[in-house]
Order: sequence, then structure tokens, then C-alpha cells
Amino acid sequence: MNVGPETVALVTGASRGLGYATAVELARKGAHVIALARTVGGLEELADVIEAAGGSSTLVPLDITDEGGLQRMCLAIHERWGRLDLMVHCAVHAVLLSPVAHVSENDFDRMWAVNARATQRIIAMTEPLLKAADQGTAVFMDDAVTGKKFFSGYGATKAAAKAIVDSWAAETILIGPKVIRFQPNPIPTGLRARFFPGEDREKLASTSDEAKRVLQAIS
Repeated sequence: MNVGPETVALVTGASRGLGYATAVELARKGAHVIALARTVGGLEELADVIEAAGGSSTLVPLDITDEGGLQRMCLAIHERWGRLDLMVHCAVHAVLLSPVAHVSENDFDRMWAVNARATQRIIAMTEPLLKAADQGTAVFMDDAVTGKKFFSGYGATKAAAKAIVDSWAAETILIGPKVIRFQPNPIPTGLRARFFPGEDREKLASTSDEAKRVLQAIS
């Protein structure tokens, strides 16, 4: 698909990191960005940057696991635009790395809720909107950490999300929407800092450059 002034794009996890950078790049291309995240301050900062770039946005301060909130958001999108051209799912949750036996029940449940279950739910709710678009496209962030030591909780929930996305991609290959799994290069996000404290962040790719790669994958 070609991103332009008529594009209606939903970005989850838009208040920071790759979600934030992707929302900015989409707005610079002229898309109307629906930015979803829990952090109100981050969303307001994003809106200021988008406005300064001449773009437009709708802010959705919402926890990705709030199913009722997602339903209301999708209804509002339907009522205003009747479609969703693009969905970029960047929302993710991780805790500090630890051995398998040390992952707490609460931490595992939260990672499961955000990384796996919310992926399936947002697919279920946005699929009709994406199908209503001429070239509906959905992009999901991939992270190949399965089987690495200390990554059990995060790795398991991301592997589950990958299985969900791959099944959906196979189901929709002939009928749409287009489904893309994108694996970013290592970037200096807060999530990565939890995994690799003390890492030389100057050697990592910039979120802006990776956001441009996301748009290239879409095109």
C-alpha cells in the first residue's frame, strides 16, 4: 500500500520507542494517525510533534488489554472513517530477565495479556475495518528470542503472538488484509534497556531509521 493523505493508520504502543517513531513517520507522509498507548504524557508529546510536522492525529489513552476500550475505539473508527487502512502493532510488555523458576505469576500474566492475548483481540476487532479498506495492511513487531536463557516469559509470549499472526497471515493471504511480520534491528528503547543494561546504545540503530524501514515494508 502507499501511505498518503487519505491513509487512516492505527499505531499501538505509540507513546515511546518504535511505535512513537513510526507514528511520526506516518504523519509526515500525510496519514491520519490514531495513536494508542497508556502513557498520556507520551501521547501528548507525540501529538505536538505531529502537529509541528503538519500532520494530524487522534490520541487514544488506553491499556491494550482493555477489551471494552478497544471495542469503543474500533466503533469510533468505523463511525468516522468506515475503514482502517493500516494497523501497526508495537505495544509490548517485558520485565527484567530472570531464570524460568523466578518469573513471578503476576509478571508472566501481564506479559501474556499484553504480548499474546491482546494481539489476538486487536486482530479480531480491527479485521472488519481493515477488510473495508482497499489495501488494508497490518504490521506486527517480531522478536526472535525463543529459547534464549532468561527470556522464558517474554520469549514464550512473543512466540505465542508470532503463532497467532502467522495463522492470520495464512488465513488472509487470498482475501486480505495483508499481514506483515517485521523484525527491527536492535534499537535504544526502554524495553531493550531492561534486557541489556549498560549496553553501548550508540551502536544501536535509531528508532527513526527503523520506522522508515517499517514504512518500506508496508510499501
